[in-house]
Amino acid sequence: MRKLRMGMVGGGIGSFMGDVHRKASGLDGMIELVCGAFNSSLEKTIETGKALFLPEDRCYGSFQEMIEKEKQLPEGERMDFVTIVTPNHLHFEPAKMALENGFHVVCDKPMTLTIEEAKTLEKLVSETGLLFALTHNYTGNAMVKQARAMVLNGDLGDIYKVQVQYLQGWMTAEVNEQAKIKPWRADPSKSGIGGSLADIGTHAENLVSYITNSEITEVAADLGRIGKDRVLDNDGNILLRMKNGAKGTMSISQVATGEENALIVKVYGSKGSIEWNQEESTKLITKWIDKPQQTFTPDGVNIYDSVRAISRIPKGHPEGYLEAFGNIYKAFATHLMSVLANNPIESPDYPSVKEGVTGVEFIYAAVKSDKENAAWTALKA
Repeated sequence: MRKLRMGMVGGGIGSFMGDVHRKASGLDGMIELVCGAFNSSLEKTIETGKALFLPEDRCYGSFQEMIEKEKQLPEGERMDFVTIVTPNHLHFEPAKMALENGFHVVCDKPMTLTIEEAKTLEKLVSETGLLFALTHNYTGNAMVKQARAMVLNGDLGDIYKVQVQYLQGWMTAEVNEQAKIKPWRADPSKSGIGGSLADIGTHAENLVSYITNSEITEVAADLGRIGKDRVLDNDGNILLRMKNGAKGTMSISQVATGEENALIVKVYGSKGSIEWNQEESTKLITKWIDKPQQTFTPDGVNIYDSVRAISRIPKGHPEGYLEAFGNIYKAFATHLMSVLANNPIESPDYPSVKEGVTGVEFIYAAVKSDKENAAWTALKA
């Protein structure tokens, strides 16, 4: 097999997420970047292309031009898939056009601004049979996969309680000066109806659902809009009801002064519980009802074989954020290579368009609940 050819929308010079996606997609030598529409300015796109050693004729002025011209290239030269690393409001149109023109898609979250847009993409994926990966990167972490495997294997028994927090403090400095750092995050036309809810809340929602193998069915949300003239939420507390009968709590904030990236999830079952902290991502703490506390580590003792397979370096060596992103890309690339070889694998392990729809439904349900004084609100109408 050959390397898969990737085109990128967004992610120009200075873009944090563009750089992350490029590095993560290259970790396993399965993917190469061959073209891009990195910026709304062709000049800046070409500048980015030069920095990435791309030929100028594969640096395009818009995602429309990239998709149209790549489609005209011989099958052995054109890109295989598009990865989208733009602000939220620029996810839907390039994803839709890529699918309509026969290209697979990798997209940042939240997938779209509206439920209608999300369901449009879901329908297109179903109709075309093309692959769609959503980069909920934390599900790519080895210890998150160990936690899920333990739940699926029944190690923790019946799951009855979950707690998740995602706390950051980087917006604290701008509570009285609207969106000084990233202005689009305070603009509903570009960010959607959720602020921190969309940015980090969807990560918390997806992580809980992935580990427990159960969807959130209802939420009761109390959202905060802290700061002068704040329109979108930047703080919130949410009660959760799960499909498996478990109850849960979620706390999110980007004005939690002093916090860096405090994503922590705890899952409690009838036999034991697990705790995973993103800032100490190589440890999964397990507490049992009838034996001593146990700590799992990547490539360590008693982890599942499926987890050892995606642990990239020997035990005791830290791995985390980039490697988790890399595992999403590796799973997607492995699936796509199997499709191109006419021998598609079953049950690929990466977030898909389905999780994208659920994430947008979560945002809408939480905002609706908040408007109705934290009334219980179902995710699916």
